[in-house]
Parts: sequence; structure tokens; C-alpha cells
Amino acid sequence: MNKHDPGGPEAKVHYGDNEITILRQGTHVRCAVTGEPITLDALRYWSVDLQEAYRGPAEATARWKQTHAEKKS
Repeated sequence: MNKHDPGGPEAKVHYGDNEITILRQGTHVRCAVTGEPITLDALRYWSVDLQEAYRGPAEATARWKQTHAEKKS
């Protein structure tokens, strides 16, 4: 398995404040910004409010800016 091909089903996850709860077993989730798979052991960034996962800080920041720009409009 590598980061580009997690080789298994996508997990269904509930994103909490400091933890995730796996609702359906799987090997990965998808980044809400890029669509890339993120293995569960590499998952570090997510939004509790939007219930979305992000590959890294750049994607999380981009999504935050996008959602906050929409609120201002």
C-alpha cells in the first residue's frame, strides 16, 4: 500500500473535536479539497463543522478561506 493507492474500501468517519469515530471500516478517507485518499493513520486535519477531511494544513486552510469568504458574501 502507498499513499496514492490505499488498496481498500473508503471508510465512513465522524469527525469530532479531538478524535474520529469510524462508522464504517475502511483504509482511507478522501480529502475534501483535492479528492486524494488519506490513510486513516495519516489523517490529522479535518473540520468538525463540515465533517470533511483534509490531506494537510494547506488544504485545510484553503477550505477555511473558501467557507469564510462565502459567509461574508
